[in-house]
Amino acid sequence: MNGVRAVLIGLLLGVNTLVCAQGQPVDSTNWRYHHSPRKASLLSAVLPGAGQIYNRKYWKAPVVWAGLGTCLYFIRENNSEYQRYKTAYIALVDGDPNTVDEFNGAFSPESVLDVTDTYRRWRDLSYLALAAVYLLNVVDAGVDANFVRFDVGRDLSLGISPALDLGANRSTGLCLALTLK
Repeated sequence: MNGVRAVLIGLLLGVNTLVCAQGQPVDSTNWRYHHSPRKASLLSAVLPGAGQIYNRKYWKAPVVWAGLGTCLYFIRENNSEYQRYKTAYIALVDGDPNTVDEFNGAFSPESVLDVTDTYRRWRDLSYLALAAVYLLNVVDAGVDANFVRFDVGRDLSLGISPALDLGANRSTGLCLALTLK
């Protein structure tokens, strides 16, 4: 539920930012004027990290590549161990005395099956992590491209003051206000 709430707040802030940014003058000679969020998303979908480079956020591309590489490493390792224990389990339960597992019968078939299931589950979770990193890469490129024209000037102010009547029980608290001047 908190994740859904965070996404809704992010969307509201994004829409508010886009509405506020529309009133600013546009310089047609600036690269930001011709910048396309659709192109950034498409580039990231075709080649992960390319959208971040297109957005001129060069430091994000190695982060994307490291995330994808880490997921691929864990997929490979977990699949290798899964296959290893699966072969050992099959050798234990096939009923043929000539086939021997690599552990020479040191473990019961149930314990080998438990380890096999664990590595299979970890491999599957690694695939989900890979999909999540890939999708975050595309979403990040698109969102970042939408904010490329957003101007953050020097005239931001932050004020902290006491506040009353914040809750239903009329408790006191602090009010944090960020204003653009």
